[in-house]
Amino acid sequence: MEGFRVIAGDRIIRFSYYLEEAPVTSRAFAALLPFSRIFYHARVSGQEIWIDDVPPLAIIQENASIFTVPGEVVFGPSRPVRTRTANCMGIYYGDGRGLDACNIFAKVWDEDLELLRELGQSIWEHGKQRITFETLTEQ
Repeated sequence: MEGFRVIAGDRIIRFSYYLEEAPVTSRAFAALLPFSRIFYHARVSGQEIWIDDVPPLAIIQENASIFTVPGEVVFGPSRPVRTRTANCMGIYYGDGRGLDACNIFAKVWDEDLELLRELGQSIWEHGKQRITFETLTEQ
């Protein structure tokens, strides 16, 4: 369990889990795979694509922040209950800042960051897009 990949159109983008920083979230997310959802561009949190209908995870808050670096993946924990991002998932392809603390649990491979930026820009310019998540089987 080292990572996952997303498939969006003809793009395949690889990500590595933060196994030391967010082991609970990483393991729980890996158990969801594979799944597919329609992603949208964020309105206020910056260069982020996101969903609020992710398969639910009963996870704790770990490695949580509103601050991310380009390429990081976040998941809103179900606890504490006050979080406005519970069961939301986002992928930052550039600068951004979350509305509430989310678990930062993975990051795009450096060599795939440009593909992620292209995907984010495509969703910004053309609207929603289906993204499929799968276990990364070869590296």
